[in-house]
Amino acid sequence: MKTPSSLLSKLIAAVASLALLWLAFSVYASGEPLWAVALLAFGGTSLYIYLSATTLAWRYLFPGVAAMLIFVAFPLVYTIQIGFTNYSSNNLLTESRARAYLLEQADVNEARAFATTVHAVGSEYRLVLAGQGEGAVSTRYMSSVFKDAAPTAPLGMQPLPTDQVLGDALNLRQVIALRDTLMALKLTMPDKTTLQYAGLHEFAVFEPLWQEQAGGGLKRLADGALYQPNRDTGFFEDAKGQRLQPGFKVNVGLANYTRMFGDADMRGPFLSIFIWTVVFAGLTVVFSTAIGMTLAVVLNWEALKYRTLYRTLLFLPYAVPGFISILVFKGLFNQNFGEINAILDAVFGVRPNWFADPTLAKAMILIVNTWLGYPYIMVLCTGLIKSIPSDLYEASAIAGAKPLTNFFRITAPLIVKPLTPLLISAFAFNFNNFVLISLLTDGRPDILNTKLPAGTTDILVSYTYRIAFTDAGANFGLAAAISTVIFFLVAILSMANLKLTQSNDARKG
Repeated sequence: MKTPSSLLSKLIAAVASLALLWLAFSVYASGEPLWAVALLAFGGTSLYIYLSATTLAWRYLFPGVAAMLIFVAFPLVYTIQIGFTNYSSNNLLTESRARAYLLEQADVNEARAFATTVHAVGSEYRLVLAGQGEGAVSTRYMSSVFKDAAPTAPLGMQPLPTDQVLGDALNLRQVIALRDTLMALKLTMPDKTTLQYAGLHEFAVFEPLWQEQAGGGLKRLADGALYQPNRDTGFFEDAKGQRLQPGFKVNVGLANYTRMFGDADMRGPFLSIFIWTVVFAGLTVVFSTAIGMTLAVVLNWEALKYRTLYRTLLFLPYAVPGFISILVFKGLFNQNFGEINAILDAVFGVRPNWFADPTLAKAMILIVNTWLGYPYIMVLCTGLIKSIPSDLYEASAIAGAKPLTNFFRITAPLIVKPLTPLLISAFAFNFNNFVLISLLTDGRPDILNTKLPAGTTDILVSYTYRIAFTDAGANFGLAAAISTVIFFLVAILSMANLKLTQSNDARKG
């Protein structure tokens, strides 16, 4: 006999299955078959895992696996896919949507334009049209009454009887209040032509600019020029290569990667930016580790008074939101009004232009990033030092070892191994430290004579951002290709560091 709980579970499963099918069908009906299939597969898998008695373990693993696939794997695969297209601000649409957009373009036929007035009929309204281009201003047409919601069917127009009594026309403010309704109206004249809204006081016939041809081409009705879809460039082009906007998205294969590494005008900035990115991330980790580890060792000295106060003060740069610290440093390094230049001027008589000189700008970035990063290393090293047995230091003291000997013989070897993965993650973070570059220098000073915007202090991620969102073409496909390269570079560097660490540990072992 079936229990009420089993019946309830089956009812819930049936309702969930029907809801999934309805949602998948709705997505498919909206013109997204791939998303519908993906939704059906994900929903079906979820229902099977949580309703089957044989998948108990997967009920705990599935949320994490699903989150990884949705928020990690899918964005990565989608970015890689965009890198093989010409996706940009000029090529956003599909070919069919770009064609439909062009076919919808139309111009007002001034010869069939009518001056329009709106008259109130109780709580409803009536349109009155007066011929303009027809040469008979006295020829007037009247619509049936309508409410402030536009009718779904075209509104029929009839000649205005000479004995028809109309109230005063609505004033401009009242017409503006009805603008949305007027824009949705379509008027059918006695000769079956259709008029559309052309302004607050005008309805007119709209003549299409383009006509679709066999093979998907377009013909411009004004001069008969033919434009065919070029599926290599993603534009409708004529015989002379002139393009129509908007373009459409097409696959371009390895064109973005070829441009990245093969175009000399782009290869130069890309290589210099890549080298600076590696140097920036590496030096930041080295400087932050040196300062943070030194401070952690000093603050571990038990004879030092007020250690807790010092540790708190030194941790403050990490506690303050990073963007605030960056903007404060941007003011401190100001050439004319910054306190740093004021001190340098008073002591050495110099006022460096930190933001205009590439070398000084890079030095400034390293200084600021080291300031922001050392507290993290200091806290890590403090915890690791606390885990070292005190017996080792006591035995070292009996042997007469100096503090430097303790550091290089005991402290450093014991904390380097657990610290290495964290340093690798710090390197990967700084490799993509977009916020620092964007807020402090915005990549400037710029590299001159480049096809795409590039700065001497840009790192790969900020360079990608400038290509994708600040370049005149907003080249998302090229930016996605660079992002893909960044991903694999960070992955390779991280794996190389881990392999190097493992080999060093093996030699020591």
